[in-house]
Amino acid sequence: MTNKFSGKVALVTGGGSGIGQSTALQLAREGAHTLIVDLDLEAAKDTQNMIEIFGGQASVYQCDISNSSQVKDIVETILLEQDIDILVNNAGIAHIGNLEGTSEEDLDRLYQVNIKGTYNFMSAVIGSMKKKQSGVIINLASVASSVGIADRFAYSMTKGAVLTMTYSVAKDYINDGVRCNCIAPGRVHTPFVDNFLEKNYPGDKDEMFEKLSKTQPIGRMGKVEEISSLIVYLCSDEAAFITGSNFPIDGGFVTLNN
Repeated sequence: MTNKFSGKVALVTGGGSGIGQSTALQLAREGAHTLIVDLDLEAAKDTQNMIEIFGGQASVYQCDISNSSQVKDIVETILLEQDIDILVNNAGIAHIGNLEGTSEEDLDRLYQVNIKGTYNFMSAVIGSMKKKQSGVIINLASVASSVGIADRFAYSMTKGAVLTMTYSVAKDYINDGVRCNCIAPGRVHTPFVDNFLEKNYPGDKDEMFEKLSKTQPIGRMGKVEEISSLIVYLCSDEAAFITGSNFPIDGGFVTLNN
């Protein structure tokens, strides 16, 4: 463990698995009291246990991030005891389908989680960050925010919104000591990928995994630890000069895939 984030409180949504879990672990290893928010309480507790094994501090909260009243209640409860110095809006869901393959229900579901969920937490913490004149917000966008990807109509819509919300918040609160950035991952090997392949390609998972990996010019998917390392850097004082930026971390997908 290090003391880079000693005395800091970091809230990570979707902290029960994948990139969120890796981010929570790394922040805790570097001294932050990490607040793990997840719809899956048992998954959040698993992350908490991992953190406590190496002597870190963690608390867990079960929350549907699309439910504004739940988010508000949780954040208000936390703020009664401590400030929230860092917010990582990681939780999100995916959808595969073009315009014709996206129902109104699909669109609404993606909006509620990926856009409204991100809005809910930023809205809940921004007042306290303004009051203490400091705070860091990191949102997870995607390569789909800026380039066309087949069969990702609703997902691209939501991640484009996350990108522009990031720019807006960075602009509006730059004089309040609040930094807001986002990252744009390409394909990352997470439990979601494994579950997707198991569900849709049970007979040729390995072949499809290899095919998906090669869509990145670097020839493989990203590792969750690579993504969380960038997030944690952007949360740190070493990144104090960075706000209103989008950081691709995609194995060359956006710039080299032509």
